[in-house]
Amino acid sequence: MLLELKVSNFAIIDNLHITFKEGLNILSGETGAGKSVLLKSLSLLMGGKGSSDAIRTGASQATIEGSFDISKRPDIQGHLKDMGIDADEDTLIVRRVLSAGDKSKVYLNGSLSTLNSLRDVVAPLVELAGHSAPLIEMTGQHENRNLMSKAYHLDLLDQYAGTWDKRLLFTEKYNRYHAIFEEVTKLENDAKQKAQRLDFLVYQRDEIARLDLSQGEDLELEVEVKKLKNSSRIGSFVDQAEMALYTDDDSAISRLNAILKKGTELAHVDPQIANKLENLEQAKALIDETVYELRQYASKIDADPQRLEEVEQRLSDIRKLQKKYGSGVDDILTALLNMEIEISNLQNSETKIEALKKEAAQLRKELEALGADIHKRRQKGADLLADSVNAELLELNMKGVTFHVQVEKLADLSSTGISDVEFLSQTSAKDAKRPLAKFASGGELSRILLSLKRVVGSHSQPRTYLFDEVDTGVSGETAEKVGRKLKTIASGQQVICVTHLPQVAAFGHSHFFIQKAPQKDFVAMMVSELKTKDRVQEIARLISGEKISKTSLAHAQQLLTEAQG
Repeated sequence: MLLELKVSNFAIIDNLHITFKEGLNILSGETGAGKSVLLKSLSLLMGGKGSSDAIRTGASQATIEGSFDISKRPDIQGHLKDMGIDADEDTLIVRRVLSAGDKSKVYLNGSLSTLNSLRDVVAPLVELAGHSAPLIEMTGQHENRNLMSKAYHLDLLDQYAGTWDKRLLFTEKYNRYHAIFEEVTKLENDAKQKAQRLDFLVYQRDEIARLDLSQGEDLELEVEVKKLKNSSRIGSFVDQAEMALYTDDDSAISRLNAILKKGTELAHVDPQIANKLENLEQAKALIDETVYELRQYASKIDADPQRLEEVEQRLSDIRKLQKKYGSGVDDILTALLNMEIEISNLQNSETKIEALKKEAAQLRKELEALGADIHKRRQKGADLLADSVNAELLELNMKGVTFHVQVEKLADLSSTGISDVEFLSQTSAKDAKRPLAKFASGGELSRILLSLKRVVGSHSQPRTYLFDEVDTGVSGETAEKVGRKLKTIASGQQVICVTHLPQVAAFGHSHFFIQKAPQKDFVAMMVSELKTKDRVQEIARLISGEKISKTSLAHAQQLLTEAQG
């Protein structure tokens, strides 16, 4: 719902602030008072193109700002969240800034955005596969975008005929069906190069497999090469260590033995000496163990040049593979695993293609059966919808105009079924049926939408309808019916209606008066909300013109009393 509209320096608007209400909001005013300017500002909130020509003379920029209540529109809140825009207050504030040179900026809740994003959030067309609805649905001579969209026609018919859930199921199956064929096409295209690719992969796999690598082997081989190349140095070190620790006359073990012997001799003098020398006994044991382990280790180092050559050759073979497949043996083994997976996929692609084609064939049968069922229901619903809308149109003084819902079978499946749906109109029995997109009169289009909304019912997602010219060419009893229908549609959502008919204006829950206000150097536009007395005065003006009489005032009061009763 549109809560507030603020406009500054736009065309003849100097500074304007309107607070709209839920329900039916009426806009009226004298001819040329600026209603079209106000509608243009609303269209900018929906993503309409702005021009620097619309900036008020003498101003550097024009600003149009709208505040929307989106507390009952989780779809819009989710969209904003996906865009990274905060909507915690359940409010969307849209601001358009027009500057010289046709430069335009868009802000959504204070975040700089794009015109396309604005259109996606505020005024998207009803999507093919979801209940997406605009925040504002503008209907007028140049703004009946949804009503001219065949996608919108299909959505309205599915809502009316009760085929929406079946259509969603159809779309889900259809998307899977097409995904299968995309995968099959890719596999079949890949198969053309399969033999060459397979040979290449098998060659690479065998090249790696021949070495029979193990994880971390390259690191182990590098260590072994260093050992083999330095075996003499290691052996010399072990000999020196053994002599220093064990075999020399002055070795560590000899000195320890001498100390322990003297300590034992002194034990009868001071028993504590023996206790203090226990750690030396442990040291002697550690030296014995260390010397033994060094001998064993040195004996295992093979100084054979042939072994060194074998290890260096294997390392060289691994290095060649590393240049192709990775920096280490672990990377090479990972590459080998990926090759084996791809080889398996290539070898089994024919089997996979057949399985996918089988699944697609089954889906095709299900889609054809489901599509036929939906198409049949749509045809029945189309006749009922057309009859109901035509009954409404008769009450709206559109005699001679016949509304048709054309449902034709498509040559092939589409994402929404097998039906091509389009709303048509016929001005007389002699005239051909024409698409609504070619229906020139904005007033007639508005009344058709008004009738559709009465028949189909309010959308599950509340939004703002803006009706312009809905009352063109009607008067008297018909005008009263137009007003009553507008009030019905406004139940639970918001309708903003520009009108010049007192019968329609009387049904409004709120009434705003548009007028020109001459200033010293310019003419500005003003909008004021009318309260009871002023509202009676304005409706009387709509009845009799500028010369308001007691009779027109009485008539105005009567219209208000009956409409609001």
